[in-house]
Amino acid sequence: MTVQPRSIGSNIILTNIETVPGKAITQQLGLVQGSSVRAKHLGRDIAAGLKNIVGGELKGYTELLQEARQEATNRMVQEAQQRGANAIVNVRFATSSLTQGAAELFAYGTAVRVE
Repeated sequence: MTVQPRSIGSNIILTNIETVPGKAITQQLGLVQGSSVRAKHLGRDIAAGLKNIVGGELKGYTELLQEARQEATNRMVQEAQQRGANAIVNVRFATSSLTQGAAELFAYGTAVRVE
């Protein structure tokens, strides 16, 4: 998949596998990462509490996670571009709880040059 993050002007290939199909990895540039720490929002907590009663998707939290994932990905891509990469392979996401009201979304992968 080719992704153009909102805050970055050039394309970079992101893939969750070890290679880029149809391309040869010519150089490995190391681990790159990006993270975003987000706190819960009182309005979203109230809406989530109501949804727990009636059931359904917690859209406020879904949006929060999508924003955090995009921000972490943008930061990872920026680091890769600073190293001269044009692709990132083995892209992974992880989350962790930092405090009762905040969580980190972490994106990481291996920066490479492909032809």
